[in-house]
Amino acid sequence: MKIQINTIRIPVNIAKERLKPLVLKKFHLNESDIADFRILRWSVDARKKADVVSNFKVMLELKHEMPELLALPEVSLWQEPEPMEYQEWTHPCRPVVVGFGPAGMFAALYLARCHARPIVIERGERVEERKKSVERFLKEKILNPDSNIQFGEGGAGTFSDGKLTTNLHNELIGFVLEEFYQHGAPEDVLYAHQPHVGTDYLEIVVRNIREEILSLGGEILFNTTFTDFRRQKDGSLTVICGSGAELNTQYLLLGLGHSARDTLRHLHGAGLKMEPKSFSVGVRVEHLQSAVNTMQYGKFASYLPPASYKGAVHVKQRGAYTFCMCPGGTVMASASEEGAIVTNGMSEKSRNKENANSALLVGIEPSDFYQSSPLDGLDFQEQLERKAFSISGDHRAPANLMREFLQGRVASRERSIHPSYPHGVVFCDLRCCLPDYVVETLQEAIPLLDRKLRGFAHADAVLTGVETRSSSPVRILRGEDRQSNVTGIYPIGEGAGYAGGITSSAIDGLRTAIHIVQLNNQTHQHNG
Repeated sequence: MKIQINTIRIPVNIAKERLKPLVLKKFHLNESDIADFRILRWSVDARKKADVVSNFKVMLELKHEMPELLALPEVSLWQEPEPMEYQEWTHPCRPVVVGFGPAGMFAALYLARCHARPIVIERGERVEERKKSVERFLKEKILNPDSNIQFGEGGAGTFSDGKLTTNLHNELIGFVLEEFYQHGAPEDVLYAHQPHVGTDYLEIVVRNIREEILSLGGEILFNTTFTDFRRQKDGSLTVICGSGAELNTQYLLLGLGHSARDTLRHLHGAGLKMEPKSFSVGVRVEHLQSAVNTMQYGKFASYLPPASYKGAVHVKQRGAYTFCMCPGGTVMASASEEGAIVTNGMSEKSRNKENANSALLVGIEPSDFYQSSPLDGLDFQEQLERKAFSISGDHRAPANLMREFLQGRVASRERSIHPSYPHGVVFCDLRCCLPDYVVETLQEAIPLLDRKLRGFAHADAVLTGVETRSSSPVRILRGEDRQSNVTGIYPIGEGAGYAGGITSSAIDGLRTAIHIVQLNNQTHQHNG
C-alpha cells in the first residue's frame, strides 16, 4: 500500500534528515511498518518572515494495508507514474537531429531507445573540450565562434544555473527530471520546488546522456555545422554539413538553439517559413547573496540554501521582470560572435559565490523591430550587442550602479558590490547600448520591484549589459503535425521559438521524437 501525505510543515531549522522520524511519529507508525519513504516535493514558505517553514509532500510504502490512514484529509493513495513507452523504430532511414542542446539531446535519447540510431550534428565540441574553449575565452578573450557558452554539447544551458523549473503542466516533466537524476544530477532535482542542477553537475549529465545514445547505436558528429538541405524526388532530404558530409533522411529535427543566427538566416532564404516573435532585453543585476538571503528569509537565512527571487511589474505598457536568477553565481561573458557583448548568469550546485545575479528584462514586441523580414529581431539583438562592445572595445561590459542609474547619472567606481563579469566592466550611461524605452521602463520598474523585494534597489547593486538572448526573436512555423512547411523538417526547442529554458526545450524535443516514432510505425504498418 502506497500513500501520499500532502502537507507536512516543519520549522526550517530542523534538518531534512529528521523528516522521516517526524512523519512516523505524527502518524503513529513504526520503522518496521515502512517499506519505502520518499520525498515528493519540498518548498519553503517565506511569506511570513517571523515564521518561515518547510513544506513537504512524501510517499510512504506500507508493508501492510492501513485503510484508516486514508480517512485523514492530508492522505491519499499514491501510484507510480506510468513508465515511458518505447516503440521499435521500423524505418531503414535514420533520423537526423541538428543541435545537442536540451531539445536535441532528449529527442536523440528517446530515438536511440527506440533503436532508431539517430545521427546528431553539433557545431560545437564535446563538453570536455568545450569547457576548455570557454575557459580560454574567459581568461584570454580568445573566442571559438563554433564552441562557446552558446554552442557545443549540452547547449547554452550547460553554462548556466541549470534550472529545471517550467511553467508547463505536462506529463513529461517527471520523465525529464528523472532522466537528469539517473544521468548524474543530485536527487533533489526530483522534488525541490525550484530544482537546479548547477554547471558542475550539468557537465556530468550531458556526458552520460551522450554515452547512452552512443551505446544504443546513435552517432554524434561534433565540430560539424549543418549548412543546407536538398529535397529529393522520393520526398527524402539530403542534409549537407560544412565538413562536406551528406546524410539522407526523412526526419530532420532542428534543435538549433537561439544563437544560431547564420543557420536561421540560411534556412529562411531556403524557404522555411518563419515569423517574428516577442522576446526581452535588458541587463544583469547583481546584489550580495547575503543580502538576498536576508531579504527573502530574514532571521532564518542561516538554515536555508542560498535564496532566489522573482519579480514582475508592468509600466509604460511594457512588462519588466527578473529572469534566470542565479544565487551565489557569476555574470558570464556569453558572446558567440566577435565584437559583441552578451551577458548571462551561471552558478554551480553549491551556489557559494559572493554575489547573486539575475536578468532584469523588458519585453520587446515585433512592432519594436519588425520592418520587412521575420529575422529583423536577430538584427535588433546584434545591434545592441555590438553597441555594447564598442563602448570599451576590449570585452569589458557596459555597467552602472543602481543609485546612479535611477538618477540618470553614471557611477565613477564600484562600491560594496564587486562586479563578477570576468572581463571587467566600464561604467557608462546604459542608453549607449539599450533603447531609451528599455532604460526608462527599467527606471520606473525598479522602485516597484523594490516594494516587493525589499533591498532590490540597493544603491550599490551593479547593472551589467547587455542581456539579449533570453529567448529567440523568431519562430520557425510548424503545423499540428510538428512539421515545418518543408515536409520532413521538424523545428524543436528554444531556437525554433517553442520553448524557454532547459525543461521546456527537453519536453518539446521529446514530444517531437515520440510523434515521429509513432508516425513512422503507422506509415510502416499502412505500407505493410
